[in-house]
Amino acid sequence: MMLSGQALPGRRGWFSGRVELSVEVRGNPWEKGLSAKDRFEYWRDVLAKSRECETTSAHADNFEAVLRRSELGPVVLMGSSFPSAQFRRTEKMIRRSDQELYHLTLITSGSHGLRRGRDQAESFRVGDLALIDSSTPHVVRMLGNRTAGGAGPEVTAIGIDIPQSLLPVPRLVRDLLGRRLSGREGSGALLVDFLLGLERQAHTLRPAEAARLGTVVVDLVGAWVARELDAVSVLPQEARWRAVLESVRDFIRHNLHDPDLTPATVAAAHHISLSHLHHLFTRHSDGETLAASIRRQRLHKAHRDLADPALRSVPVQIVAAACGIPRASEFSRAFKAAYGISPREYRHRARLAAAPDGSGPTAGPAPASLPGPGTGSPSGSPRTGPPVRRSSTWPTTDPRSTP
Repeated sequence: MMLSGQALPGRRGWFSGRVELSVEVRGNPWEKGLSAKDRFEYWRDVLAKSRECETTSAHADNFEAVLRRSELGPVVLMGSSFPSAQFRRTEKMIRRSDQELYHLTLITSGSHGLRRGRDQAESFRVGDLALIDSSTPHVVRMLGNRTAGGAGPEVTAIGIDIPQSLLPVPRLVRDLLGRRLSGREGSGALLVDFLLGLERQAHTLRPAEAARLGTVVVDLVGAWVARELDAVSVLPQEARWRAVLESVRDFIRHNLHDPDLTPATVAAAHHISLSHLHHLFTRHSDGETLAASIRRQRLHKAHRDLADPALRSVPVQIVAAACGIPRASEFSRAFKAAYGISPREYRHRARLAAAPDGSGPTAGPAPASLPGPGTGSPSGSPRTGPPVRRSSTWPTTDPRSTP
């Protein structure tokens, strides 16, 4: 077992202080003095800190799991993988303690069955979003897929817990609870992309960053709920614009390869005026303009790809074109202005730095970080709006595409 965060002597009463927790149960079951069965009990106790429930698994006697838990202000984010398991929350548990939370779950591997209340039953597959509340009895059954190498069945999922009072449409949310909702298009796809990237980067966040991103999560969930209910007008105006801004950033990330990606294209894709888009983006990006952000992100991608050993045989001009800069002279000038070195010289230095003996100069300055949350989001299908060409130079995968 590997713990990062605050290590504690026992299995109970240890979840205090600053919360950025990673619990990994892998490898030697005696590594931290726990028997194989104790690993399951430890994992169950960690889950109970966010959601009290009765947890059972047919694999409890030989349990392997990974659980990462982070607090984003009042929002809790959990990424996990584990064998098939069942979670039951009863009326008695609710009477004893109800934190009045919404639980949102995204399955990235495996399947998910739900019985909620007296007569509601639903099943979920990869790419679906499941929203339930802590105030209604339910039984959740997670069934894993066989992993590579013939290992036992494994479920992988991302979950978030949000106080019910934070969503701007609490009276309407009950109509969505327990239903199978798609995360494959519109604001659902945007929410899925953001959660996937956020879960990968959560361990790098400082407390102030984490709290700000918690606000973004609430806004995106609110926008997704309002879209599902066709009730966008009930969202506060600031929440609507923050959701639009995150959609703009996501659209740019997915279409950097297209040379026709311009502020005007982005504005048209989001059905807002160009002047309003400029004002909105600049106000929330520390004064950086949208055009400057697109240019910098293209150069950042080229900087990364030129140093990638897997792309060593790809000509520099092809790398540049795949980043949305098809004219070689324009790319060379912009790259040298940004990094102080020509693209070819940078690639040459990167190759020397990656040599087995480690000889040669360093690969040059590190690129600036991208603005806004969700930098680590994976590529997926094109966003809504005018069609934008997609490159097949470097294929990607997305859990939403799983049938």
